[in-house]
Order: sequence, then C-alpha cells, then structure tokens
Amino acid sequence: MRIIKITFLFLAVLTLANCASGYNLIEPKSINYVSTNETENVKLEYKYDLLDKKYAKKELKKGIKLVAIKITNSSDNDLMFGRDTKLTYGNGTEIFIMENNNVFKTLKQSPASYLWYLLLTPMNLYTTGSNGQQTSSTPIGLIVGPGLTVGNIIAAGSANKKFQTEMLEYNINGTLIKKGETKYGLIGIKSDSFDSLKLKIE
Repeated sequence: MRIIKITFLFLAVLTLANCASGYNLIEPKSINYVSTNETENVKLEYKYDLLDKKYAKKELKKGIKLVAIKITNSSDNDLMFGRDTKLTYGNGTEIFIMENNNVFKTLKQSPASYLWYLLLTPMNLYTTGSNGQQTSSTPIGLIVGPGLTVGNIIAAGSANKKFQTEMLEYNINGTLIKKGETKYGLIGIKSDSFDSLKLKIE
C-alpha cells in the first residue's frame, strides 16, 4: 500500500511539473520601459525578460533573448528599421536580428511532447479490504492518460497561437517609422546576456 501511495505521489509531481504552460501577452505598447538610449533624435526604449514558464526555459536553453522595443522618431527624416536605423550593442557591434517566425518556431512549446502521458493509460487503482487482501481494481488510466494528453496538447496549441499572433503583430523588421512617429516591436537576438542596446542611424 505504501509503494502505491509513493507511486501516485511521484506521478502527481511529475504531471504538475511537465504540464503545458499558458502564454501571457507581452503587449509592448503597455510595457513600462526602463532602459533608454537616444541617437540623433531617435529614442530607443527596450526591455528584456518578457517570457515565463516553459517559454522562458526555452529562451535560456536556445540562447535567444526576446526583447520588446519602442522607437520614437523625433528626427526630420522617415526611417526604416533594419535599413536606415539598425540595432547595436552598447559597444557598437551590430546585432543580427532573427526573423520573428524563426523566433516563434524556436521558442514554441511542442504539443507532441505531451503524448508521453498516454503511458499512464494502463494504470489501475487497487483497493484492499480490512484484511489486507486486494478486493478490486479500477482502470483510472483510461481517463487519466488520454485526458492529460488531450488537455495539454490543447493548452500548448492555444498558448503557441497567442505567441505566434503577437510575434507577427509586432514584427518591426522593415517597418517605416515616420518622423514624429512611435513604433513598437518584438525582436529575437542570439545572446546569453542582457547587454545594453542602442540605435545606429545610417
């Protein structure tokens, strides 16, 4: 009986630790930016550390940083991000900005990874009488296994959809920022650190 309890406890902890995570919208327009840099009347504001749960773990594992940026063009010229104005590190080294779709594909959850819950399908719940003898067994795995599998696949798919939609909405690469205008974006850069960023006007 003790072994059964320990097994169930282990399975419960494992299940909770590996469940699909939701996606909290970043909403770059509503972020309180704390890092700021201005070059030739073009102001850059940015923020790291945007993702949480499984997305944050993927970000760390893949060596990618998702950054929210806000660019205010107070110059006399219209500027295209990626052509007339480029992102660099504080030391002037130009940054390679990943395509937003590639960032999504790299950081998204894998719904297929939750198929392992089907391994719980054969699980039975055994009950014993007062004399310690087994009296019956209930095939709870028939509900638990498929239920957890389907539930997590749906949750992961829904979270990924929100993530993809936001990445597409805030794709700033190739965007024209007219004089007097402010644009917001989400960009992915290959980096393991939270380096300072600035704009280079060309």
